[in-house]
Amino acid sequence: MQRFLLPDDISRAFKPNAYVKGESHVWNDTSVTRMLGIQYPIIQAPMAGGPSTPELVAAVSNEGGLGFLGAGYMSADSIRSGIRRIRELTDKPFGVNLFIPDENIQLDREIINSMKRQLKSLGSFAEEFAGEIDSIQVEHTPGADFAKQLEVIIEERVPIFSFTFGCPTRETIEELKARGTCVIGTATTVAEAMTLERAGVDAIVAQGYEAGGHRGTFLGFGASSLIGTIALVPQIVDTVHLPVIASGGIMDGRGIAACLALGASAVQMGTAFLASLESGAHPEHKHAILHSRDAETVITTAFSGKPARGIRNDFMTIMEAYEAPIPPYPVQNTLTRPLRNWAARQSNPAFMSLWAGQAFALSREASASDLVRRFVQEAQQVLSPFHDEQPKT
Repeated sequence: MQRFLLPDDISRAFKPNAYVKGESHVWNDTSVTRMLGIQYPIIQAPMAGGPSTPELVAAVSNEGGLGFLGAGYMSADSIRSGIRRIRELTDKPFGVNLFIPDENIQLDREIINSMKRQLKSLGSFAEEFAGEIDSIQVEHTPGADFAKQLEVIIEERVPIFSFTFGCPTRETIEELKARGTCVIGTATTVAEAMTLERAGVDAIVAQGYEAGGHRGTFLGFGASSLIGTIALVPQIVDTVHLPVIASGGIMDGRGIAACLALGASAVQMGTAFLASLESGAHPEHKHAILHSRDAETVITTAFSGKPARGIRNDFMTIMEAYEAPIPPYPVQNTLTRPLRNWAARQSNPAFMSLWAGQAFALSREASASDLVRRFVQEAQQVLSPFHDEQPKT
């Protein structure tokens, strides 16, 4: 199902069915904005681990976008508290994101013990957290925490729920939708998008190779899953019959306009909000985002066991020379937590997970509200030439 755009039809790319008589012809009126009840097709990516605070979520939603709480690492009680705090700050739609557990994780004690030795040999400073690493008892109980987290999502009737690292059962998705929750999945390939569509999701995030943080890949990570946003979005748009949300390398109105032209019905922006005033990212993380203009980003499994893109630092470089296998997620994430917590206390970015997308050098320090307003203004400036003429009938 290919949908090629001729020059005279370009303006229609920004608004499906724009030529219906009596219907408005504006760039921000898309299938996603109508589905989610938001004003602009701008979604703040769910950034787990602290960046997406309730304050950030509410600020984006209050400006007409969609704020998202990254709750993958949060306990059920913390998620409930976060949801209720968001509702104190906004009466607009918002979303919560969770990680789908991998039921096939195999625990290899030798691989785990080898990694413990590696982490304790990083330097003399490792003495400060070596005991904590030794005390870690790794037991993988897939789905236990997720079931409790999901129960909160259902009980609190969260307006929008998204997920990463896999796909829930059709029964789970149907239960959420029966409660009035819109369900959004994450895909990094066309095959994953087709899997999500068959499972019954309402929309799909197409996560391009440029995106910061963890890759949402769940049908096998490899070179074939490293597809850039500009190549991935139109392929998914032409394959599935659901709204597509573009993600990866989108930092301003130009990126928003480009993704809408590719057929996306909205964009999801993470790195663009990392340095915002409401972001809970560590100050050193924000500093690196705003000032490391010549630094490169790389995809690594060193911090968590899952591929994730971040600004290169000493830990990534050290681990590139590590010859033994890295334990899978969430085992590696548990093993490196003492190191990451120590680095945060010491404000030492050399051993922090500085997640960032490839376009992080375009980041701006401002309130989330100001950022959304700027994105809207920039998108309107880019798209205005396509909307100067009245729609034809």
